[in-house]
Amino acid sequence: MTESGVRPPLALTMGEPAGIGGEIALKAWAEARAKAGAARADGAVPPFVLLDDPARLEALAARLGLPVPVKAVGSMAEGAALFGAALPVLPQPLAAPVTPGRPDPANGAAVIASIDRAVELVRRGEASAVVTNPIQKSALYAAGFRHPGHTEYLAHLAGLTEEPVMMLAAQDLRVVPVTIHVSVRDAVPLVTREAILHAGRVTAAALVRDFGIARPRLAVAALNPHAGEGGAMGREEIDIIAPAVADLRAEGIDAVGPKPADTLFHAAARRGYDAALCMYHDQALIPLKTIDFDTGVNITLGLPFVRTSPDHGTALDIAGTGKAGASSLIAALTTAAAMAASRRA
Repeated sequence: MTESGVRPPLALTMGEPAGIGGEIALKAWAEARAKAGAARADGAVPPFVLLDDPARLEALAARLGLPVPVKAVGSMAEGAALFGAALPVLPQPLAAPVTPGRPDPANGAAVIASIDRAVELVRRGEASAVVTNPIQKSALYAAGFRHPGHTEYLAHLAGLTEEPVMMLAAQDLRVVPVTIHVSVRDAVPLVTREAILHAGRVTAAALVRDFGIARPRLAVAALNPHAGEGGAMGREEIDIIAPAVADLRAEGIDAVGPKPADTLFHAAARRGYDAALCMYHDQALIPLKTIDFDTGVNITLGLPFVRTSPDHGTALDIAGTGKAGASSLIAALTTAAAMAASRRA
């Protein structure tokens, strides 16, 4: 809250300027304006300020025929006051012209500066949360970026000593992959008792702090078919996952498992838990994207500030065509606002 009692707006980062970040930000603001004009409370888009190049956004809106006025502002408070009339933008100049679909490493510094500035704004209390547009890691690597991705960089900025945890959320399902961007072959040895414990602890704490769930319920997926069939299809459930679940329960966390993954995600099963810990990337992402492909949200747990992101990439193949949908970004904005409100409460 500010001194006047007005909640600060969200800080939305630029993302890859050659991708769809600018387009979906324009469309998200247009959706906010439409719902405000219709006095609709359902799915209202919370106020946000975009950290980007105003001239680029004006040109993009004109190119796509989007009637979105773009206004440069000098502060988040000014942006919040202006949000109903125009898309407020804290200027982050680009070093090189942008061609949709063709990332230029020359703009990498501006992309990173946008993230740095958003984090600083939320730390100062001028923004309520950070929402990140997708980045193109290959372009940033070419510009000298030395972190694997967004999450690791945000952890670096926050000075974390432990790894943050990734949650994906959509409708009535929240999933947390214990291992993330590695092959299935490489994921198996990374499924350790300690990794499951870390993911479970961070997830349970976040469900209390960020989602207002007083006693979170965790379901822990098995790694092997039929939960290993008593060891006939692998001993990971017996030697690793079950002991980790027992440890979580001993710490007072309501965790159950290991549960066979093929029966964990149907509607009745989902009503039995608040989040599912999954052993590898696709075990978590396939059910989530099947249930709700368009409005999934990527959430980083364990940070000292709220961070969400659309659950999709830069979509270079359709950048600049007007085809990109803003549903996932809007979901990321509304989720971030709700999480920030839960932290304040």
